[in-house]
Order: sequence, then C-alpha cells, then structure tokens
Amino acid sequence: MTTAALAAPPLLRLRAKLPSAADLRQDFVAGVTVAAISLPQSMAYALIAGVDPRFGLYTAIVFTAVAGLLGSSKHLVNGPTGAVSLVVFGALAFIDPDAKLDSYEAMFLLAALVGSVQILIAVFRLGDVTRYISESVVTGFISGAALLTIIGQVANALGVKAVGTGHDHVLLRLYLTVTQPAPYNLKAIAISVSGIVLALGLKRLVRRYRLPQVDMLLAVIILSVAAYLAGWSEAAPGAKTAVALIEAVPAALPSFHIPDIRFQWLLDMSSSAVAIGILGLLEALAIAKAIAHKSRQPLDYNRQCLAEGVGNLIGGFFRCMPGAGSLSRTAINYQAGAVSRFSGVFTAAIVAVAVLLLAPLASYIPKAALAGLLVVAAARLIDLERLRYTVVASRYDAILLITTAISALAIGVEFAILVGSALSVVWYVLRASRLQVQELVVSDESVVRARIPADPPPSDVLILDIEGELFFGAKPDFEAFLQDAARQAKSRGINYLVLRLRRVRNPDAVALEALDVFLSEARAQGLTVLFAGVRPDLHAALKRIGITRHQDESLIFLEQDKDYSATLAAVRHAFALARGDAANRPPENEPGSQIAYYLI
Repeated sequence: MTTAALAAPPLLRLRAKLPSAADLRQDFVAGVTVAAISLPQSMAYALIAGVDPRFGLYTAIVFTAVAGLLGSSKHLVNGPTGAVSLVVFGALAFIDPDAKLDSYEAMFLLAALVGSVQILIAVFRLGDVTRYISESVVTGFISGAALLTIIGQVANALGVKAVGTGHDHVLLRLYLTVTQPAPYNLKAIAISVSGIVLALGLKRLVRRYRLPQVDMLLAVIILSVAAYLAGWSEAAPGAKTAVALIEAVPAALPSFHIPDIRFQWLLDMSSSAVAIGILGLLEALAIAKAIAHKSRQPLDYNRQCLAEGVGNLIGGFFRCMPGAGSLSRTAINYQAGAVSRFSGVFTAAIVAVAVLLLAPLASYIPKAALAGLLVVAAARLIDLERLRYTVVASRYDAILLITTAISALAIGVEFAILVGSALSVVWYVLRASRLQVQELVVSDESVVRARIPADPPPSDVLILDIEGELFFGAKPDFEAFLQDAARQAKSRGINYLVLRLRRVRNPDAVALEALDVFLSEARAQGLTVLFAGVRPDLHAALKRIGITRHQDESLIFLEQDKDYSATLAAVRHAFALARGDAANRPPENEPGSQIAYYLI
C-alpha cells in the first residue's frame, strides 16, 4: 500500500475497497445465475429437513445475504444444504410429526443455537483448528449424506407416504416404506424418473453450449407444466391431486420472529446444534479453501466462522433453517464470473423478488419432481474419482473416509461429523506426538552426518538430532529417547552428549520437566549435556523454568543467523571438552578438529 493510501481518510480507504461498477455488473450476472439454482434447491432441501419449503427460500434470502456480506471468501455462497438439512431432520425427530408448528419453532431455535456455537468458535479463534480435521472426513461425510439424501427421497419418488419416524434407523424406514401395502403411484414415478433424465440432459446441453446454469430451474418448470397439462396437479374440491404437491409458499418476505424457547428443546437439540455448527463450518471452510486455491484469494478462517455464525443466528429470528456453504452454488458463482461478496447479496435479492412475484406458482410443483432433482444433485456430490484417490493414497485417509461414511449411515449424520472430526484430531495428536531421533557422527571427512550401520560407534561424543512437537503427548517418547541416550553413553564410556534441538517445536511444561529431570540424572552420572540449535522460544522456556540456572550457558548454543552454525559450534565444543583442550580446540587429525559442515 502506498504512503498516499495510508494517509487517506478512513472513508476514502473504505470506498477504495468497494467493487467497481464493472465488478458489480459481473456480480449481478453471477447472482442471477446462482439464484436460478437456489430456488429449486432451497425448496428441496426444506423437504429433506421435513419442513415447509418457504423456510428454505427464507434461508436463501436472509442467511445467504448476511453470511455472504460478512464472510472472508469472495465466492462462497451460503444457504440451505443437503447435509445440514439431513441433520436438521434428525434433530427434530423428537417432535411429533403432526405437530408442525412445534417443529417449525424448534427449527428456528436450532438455527439460533447453531449460530451461537459458531460465533463462540470464532470468538475463541478456533477456526484454525479446522485445519487439523482431515478433508477425508468431509469427503466421507458428504458421500454418506448424499446416500442418505437419495434414500430419503424414495418415498416422494414412488408417490407413497414415508413410513417410520426419525427415531427409526434410516434403512429400517426405507424398508418399511418400500414394503408398505399401499400401491406405488405410477404417475409420481414417471415424474421423478423424467426429472432425473431432464436434469442429466439439460446439464449436458448447458456444458456443451456454455449456457447459463439454469438446468435445475428449467427441469422444475417443465415437469410442473407437464403435470398441470396432464391434469395431475389439479383436483375437484375435497379430492386429492393425482400426485402430491409441495405446500403453497406465501408471497411475502420473512419477518422478524422470536422463536419459542423451551428448556426441554434446548436439552434435546444441544448436541445437534454442536454437530451442525461444526459441520456447517467444515462445509463452508472446505468449499472456500477449494475455491480460494483456484482464485488465489487469502482467507481468514475465523472471520468466515463468524460470518456463518451471525448468518445462522440472525436467520433464526427470521424463520430460517440452519445453513452452510453450498458446493454447487459456490462453484456456479465462481464459474459465472463473480468478483466480490456482493454476488451473494444479489443472489439473495433475486430470490426475494422471485418469492414476491412467483410464490403462488410453487404450489404446482410436484414433490416427485424435486425428488428426482435431489437424487441427481446428491449423486453428483459423490465424487468417485476423489473417493478412489483418497482410499488408495494412504491408509490413514482411507480409514477416516470409510469410518465417517459408515457412521453417517449407521448412527446418523448428526454424529458422523463428530465421530470423523474426533478421530481426525486424535489421529493427528498421535502422529504429532511421535518424535524422530537420529544419531549423528563426525565422518572421516570431518562432516557431521547421520550415522549409518557401517560407522563405528563413537567413543568421545554422542550426538542426537531430535525432531518433532515437544508437548505433553510426546513426553513418553522423549523420556525414552533421553534414557536410551544415557544408557548408550554409559555403556560406551562417553561423558559428552550433544542434543540438537533445532527442529524441536512448541515446547510445553510437561516435556520440559522431563528434560529438567534428565539433566539432573545426567549430572549425577557424570554426563555433560550440550544443547545445539536452540531456538528463541525454547531458550525462553528454558529460562522461565530455571534450567539455565544449573545448566552452564556455555553449553547452550543458540540458533543465530545463516552464517553461524550452532550445531557445528556445539559439536566442536563437545570434542574440545572431551579432549581436555582448555582452548576448546581439539588436537589435529582427531575427530572434531576439522569439522567444516554438516549433512543433516
């Protein structure tokens, strides 16, 4: 930034950050494109959650605008998503299916709880912790959630009533639904199959001719018109239509509403709120990172977490579902040429206009049509190539992916993300706690390098290079390595040990206490310990806990500028002490006398 820019008044600097008119035009075009797919998706995801489709549209207005404007990513589009909707359905399972008003109020409260969880994560700056949750967890979760989405739409696709409650296992509900005595609705099946075929065919045309991404919206319109012309969406007074239709959406924007707060609801939904909060952040951050990798845009994880939380919290007071970042809408937003966060605002505004102008027409949309489109959308989330790559890349990623996907199917999506995240973090801690220790020697060429089997064991100085996270989890390994070093020194008659600590990171009190105890035992044994390559943070920690008071500073070699090697200085000094040279110069033609460099 130039000096003139820094000297400019704050208002001018703020205006400089606003997008230009050309950028806003591009954002508007992208917003129109994304809105075309947001309309059918939002209603469909509300059906997945088991609530009125209008709440999906309200989420695509309020949550999309708030989170988009406050977020760090320029391309991330938020709103209702299939994975979050599945968890919402499970979270509301404790409410009687016939008590619709209670389920709606509970959902608004759930959105506010989710937002509060996410805001707390941002306030305590825990957004960066998501880096330690493997993307294999997200991949496995999305795959499991996609299968559950497909399973959940079987009833609508067959034109029958879903059997079972949210307390029943999803596979049991599927079995009860497909084996019920009620006959399948062939007209609904025809619509759902046509929806799948239309969605696939229109997508090919869009890609081939590079048309706007309106394939989903066109498919809904075509199927709704076809059902109307066939007389399937109209019925005589008091009679049912030939195919089930979605509920009417009022031509009104969401208004401020304080959710009904019940203590029992808070208890029943607390774990789900945490699960959705973590899931929503994982979804949003994973998608934002993927797009940022292409756009080369820097991301502030905690700011994005805060944006998601504020969006969900405000949404809870405007009759919204819990939401998150949408993979499909974000990809379309980026491909459509979005430049700034205002593309999400335009998307929300266009959805709002569509609700005001076209909402009454939504009552002509067959549920089977949305079921077919959801099957296609869910199937597209299962990236077979990504799954294959992850499974064959490493056993660690394969286990995370498979465990998370199976958890989603076996115990429910609200716990699958927690299981995968916990396993990912635990696995990371276990891997981080493994210290690497390598014995170094001074070769005949006067080079400090790793010891190989052909090298004779040293008789004067033992040199060990330690690498890894020096925290409480590494204490057992650290103690074992130090004790083994002491045993080696004693068995070889060595009185000088050099510990190269240049690649030791994040020392904590537990590991440093182990080092302090070892130094006391080493002194009693007559073993002199030298520290090489001590970094500033480690040296400060050694001072704070008092190790430097009984460890001669001349035995601590600090890492300095690039022209100074603390490792070579420490090794030379150790050999000088071993040879008893008061001038700290080992005799010529002896190991350590001509050490020039190291290969480590």
